[in-house]
Amino acid sequence: MKKKIIVIGSGFGGLGVAARLAARGFDVEIFEQRDKPGGRAYVYEINGFQFDGGPTVITAPFMFDDIFAVGGKKTEEYFRLVPVNPFYRIFDHTGYAFDYNNDLQAMLAQIEKLNPRDVQGYQRFITSTRPIFEKGFVQLADKPFLHVTDMLKIAPDLIRLQSYLSVYGYVSQFLKNDFLRQICSFHPLLVGGNPFDTTSIYTLIHYLEREWGVHYAVGGTGAIVRGLVRFFEDSGGKLHLNTRVSEIVTEGRKVKGVRLQDGSLHPADAVVSNADVAFTYRYLIPAQARRKYTNARLDALRYSMSLFVIYFGTKRLYRDTPLAHHNIILSNRYKPLLEDIFNKKILADDFSLYLHMPTLTDASIAPEGMENFYVLAPVPHLDASVDWTTMAIPYRDKILKFLEENYLPGLRENIVALHHIDPLHFRDVLSSYKGAAFSVQPILTQSAWFRPHNQSEEFDNLYFVGAGTHPGAGVPGVLSSSKIVDDLITKGA
Repeated sequence: MKKKIIVIGSGFGGLGVAARLAARGFDVEIFEQRDKPGGRAYVYEINGFQFDGGPTVITAPFMFDDIFAVGGKKTEEYFRLVPVNPFYRIFDHTGYAFDYNNDLQAMLAQIEKLNPRDVQGYQRFITSTRPIFEKGFVQLADKPFLHVTDMLKIAPDLIRLQSYLSVYGYVSQFLKNDFLRQICSFHPLLVGGNPFDTTSIYTLIHYLEREWGVHYAVGGTGAIVRGLVRFFEDSGGKLHLNTRVSEIVTEGRKVKGVRLQDGSLHPADAVVSNADVAFTYRYLIPAQARRKYTNARLDALRYSMSLFVIYFGTKRLYRDTPLAHHNIILSNRYKPLLEDIFNKKILADDFSLYLHMPTLTDASIAPEGMENFYVLAPVPHLDASVDWTTMAIPYRDKILKFLEENYLPGLRENIVALHHIDPLHFRDVLSSYKGAAFSVQPILTQSAWFRPHNQSEEFDNLYFVGAGTHPGAGVPGVLSSSKIVDDLITKGA
């Protein structure tokens, strides 16, 4: 008899591990509570537009190759990735733009204009990210940290690589210009971290992007989801949509399967949760069955910020603007704004934005002659005293007004498709505890062994993939978690 594996949720982590295990011959079923697969990578279809719910920044394409190779297939058989250049166009509060990419000479020329003294510093910074990548990604990202001894083994390396510094603190050793410091430290925001708190291990993203580039999937991120689902089903896996798991059934240190909202029981040899880790423990497993991950312990963890995201389509093109495919628009307050979001937990009057303009690369995701956008503002999670039932529309309109006045003239009168999500969506629809968009924050004391483990400390045959477990959020991190769980289940089979 083939071992039966149940996967809760169909985000990149759930699809990644399910596809791997199905290709290896396991009997795998995914239970997804929404009407489409994808988790955070859900696709909204509105008036002929296809809006990627997120993520939209695709790095480390070789990690997709690894998944399909388990079944003897190639990524190109399921979807196509194309490089994006620049990786990001980063605007300061005056509208001054900096193109961030892996063209060293172009980068140095731009740095020269901002601060000639930082040219050499940037080169030293980039050189320093290679050993961090080699240790933090190549050696550690796809290895489980199940025992404290696993952490002790790498402690000397973490100290040597200055992982006790924040990303901003590490970057500031090399660069003096404040805008350059922001350019080289914003990456933690893409994985739910505050650059002033996130461990400097995350500077490895610079090396990862320089080495393999930033990519876009033709047809949008949803094309990746569809490709992974097709590979999973081609390998014999079963995907159930509109199917909510209400309980993970436990007996001692074992899970026996899952109970669905309709009351039906589905036995399994192992359960993999791609649901938020805190949500899984708190709402899917009875409190009396838990010893370590009590409600108090879950509350004591530090969670990422949330997001306010607006998806909008326009009936005209915006090709005469300074915008690129990926745009970062920074407020004139960098550290104080992050302090408001992460620590004070207040909704500030200003904002920094990520603006996605995918139709510059792929016209297929919008009706002919129209433009597809997605704009995102980091906001506090639901510990903040913000009533999103009354604040969402004013906040949405404030962001659209800012974009119209600074980047997209005549925007509001040209919008023909409009949708938004806020922290309540992350809590109520995506089942993310406190409405945190990226689960547990990537600070040093919540990384590796200190992070919720890929194999549950409570139950021997319960596993976790996704943003809240090791190694963390972001597409490479989530896919790494799927590889870890695949290895753990396969070796234990």
